[in-house]
Amino acid sequence: MSKTMEGLCSLLYLTLIFTIVFTLHTQIAHKLLIGHHPLHLKKSPHLPLRFNSGGTFKILQVADMHYGTGILTRCRDVLASEFDYCSDLNTTRFLKRIIQSEKPDFIAFTGDNIFGPSTHDAAESLIRAFGPAMDSELPWAAVLGNHDQESTMTREELMSFISLMDYSVSQTNPPVDDLSSVTEGDMTKNIDGFGNYNLRVYGAPGSHLANRSVLNLFFLDSGDKEVVQGIRTYGWIKESQLRWLHSVSKGYQGQKQDNNHLEEASVCATPPAMVFFHIPIPEIQQLYNQQIVGQFQQRVSCSSVNSGVLQNFISMGDVKAAFVGHDHTNDFCGNLEGIWFCHGGGFGYHGYGKAGWPRRARIISAELEKCEKSWMGVERISTWKRLDDEKLSKLDEQVLWLQNPSFKMT
Repeated sequence: MSKTMEGLCSLLYLTLIFTIVFTLHTQIAHKLLIGHHPLHLKKSPHLPLRFNSGGTFKILQVADMHYGTGILTRCRDVLASEFDYCSDLNTTRFLKRIIQSEKPDFIAFTGDNIFGPSTHDAAESLIRAFGPAMDSELPWAAVLGNHDQESTMTREELMSFISLMDYSVSQTNPPVDDLSSVTEGDMTKNIDGFGNYNLRVYGAPGSHLANRSVLNLFFLDSGDKEVVQGIRTYGWIKESQLRWLHSVSKGYQGQKQDNNHLEEASVCATPPAMVFFHIPIPEIQQLYNQQIVGQFQQRVSCSSVNSGVLQNFISMGDVKAAFVGHDHTNDFCGNLEGIWFCHGGGFGYHGYGKAGWPRRARIISAELEKCEKSWMGVERISTWKRLDDEKLSKLDEQVLWLQNPSFKMT
């Protein structure tokens, strides 16, 4: 073969190799990237969730971060003196500060985590928004609001992505085990929404109930927007979700105590439960004329459809409190027929607020009953708020539930 032919063959060979490499890079490699970040093995928290050795389980509720793109996303409704240097980074700093100060055991994000219209890359915004939670290595979970999906991901894609993020214990929908107890024929495989799941919190290490769940955390997708009889309204929790919720709760009814410590146990057969979702239910409007703890500053932005959430909670018997977001300048707690409903207050600086009214977070603390030398079941659930001011001011501490009514409230 002549040198000319050899050179031509070599050139063709190199061209073929280059074409293959280029194809792999352009057609395949980009599929392995999400938000310009390469896929990596998810870092998981220590599970199961459990009370700490001091007998407490502290939850940080973060409502309405409304995260955009970072430093370029400006703040809304802040003082003129604060505006020039205010951005999403203020939200990030607040989240870092509150985690360091309160040292929660768990973080619950109750929707509108990102503000879809302000970002062209939902995955990138999610990574930035939840960054402090992932950096803390604490277990955390989220539900969606009505603005999360207004960017480049559907609600299903958002929840799938969130469930794969480091230290997240979020779920897209109930696992098969949670559906097995539902009445045969109920199509709970087609449960409405994305982000309906139950997290169990186990007793303190070394206690009689260390291997048993003593507190349930339910997360529900309250939807985004709907059209009812030609009129636009907010979403609501649907019947399929309530059937699932009721069936899981029923599965806990009548749990037997550890026979070896039956006389010592003074806990409920059914563990108490708390529920987290974004859009408030219509009955919360009734609290305007009732005694509340906190501030009721704006009309409740609920759905025009009442799907019976409150009555379902009451009939379940184990729900003691529910925590919502959506209305940024409402941060009150109020009692409806024995169940407390609490607003988180606006957390994020890109969400609307009120100039001079600091962004805030809600803390929820569950405490176990001490029996001789061991911790038993949940005895007390309380809550308070922290403001994003110089001192992270604490206000409006309130007891929401007591297992023993004779226990003195403080």
